[in-house]
Amino acid sequence: MYSRILLMILLTGVSSLLWADKLSAEQEVLIEEAVSRQLKNYIASDAFQEAVDLGIIRFIEEQNRQRAQSEAQAIGRKAEAVLPITDQDYIYGIPDARYTLIEYSDFECPFCKKFHPIAEAFVEQNLDVNWVYRHFPLDFHNPGAQKQAEASECAGEQAGNRGYWDYSRKIFERTRSNGSGFALDRLTPLAVELGMDGTAFQECLDSERYRKKVRAQYAQGQQAGVTGTPGNFLVDTKTGKIVPISGAQPLEKLNQALAQLKGDK
Repeated sequence: MYSRILLMILLTGVSSLLWADKLSAEQEVLIEEAVSRQLKNYIASDAFQEAVDLGIIRFIEEQNRQRAQSEAQAIGRKAEAVLPITDQDYIYGIPDARYTLIEYSDFECPFCKKFHPIAEAFVEQNLDVNWVYRHFPLDFHNPGAQKQAEASECAGEQAGNRGYWDYSRKIFERTRSNGSGFALDRLTPLAVELGMDGTAFQECLDSERYRKKVRAQYAQGQQAGVTGTPGNFLVDTKTGKIVPISGAQPLEKLNQALAQLKGDK
């Protein structure tokens, strides 16, 4: 902008006064008045307003570009954190489905309790989607949430993928949530109720051999940006594209996220 003002000064001939060996007080006043006049005229001109508008537009566009780039990088980091799906994961639905709902969840979270049947319905209605449940027991729900997570892993060890999901579903159905909603001494009887060997189940639970797995998944969720539960990510396993879904969203929102992901192909 200053270069334009200086150019105007040069064009008016005022600049010739600037090169004089000595300026009189009158000449200094003339220069000041000329500069002020030219500046006011330029500010009032359409050219100045157009330059300001263009500058604002370019600034907003650059801010939006930087924000989009930052968000894309953040989503990329999340995708790296939650992928790949491994044999350590239990899968609900068709194992080789293209799209996967990855949920970081807490058995004592009331919102997770609400979301669990919604996620089931989502997978059952969309055969190209499966569901991976990962543990994210919140500290203020422990020791209940942590022990329930370990118990679900013991169920999976003894009764496989179906046993894991059946046991998990029952925990959510019966817990009153918020940290002490399901008595820990009922974890083994629940396994027996579902046809598992109670002695073997209790041994697994007492050994705490799945404690590290649960804590590792919790750390992985933190790396992916999960701060509360349920923390969900809908992933295109073919392209690696990902749509974060925060909280216990209704089925409609899950279907919208899936449509968005498919539209990004």
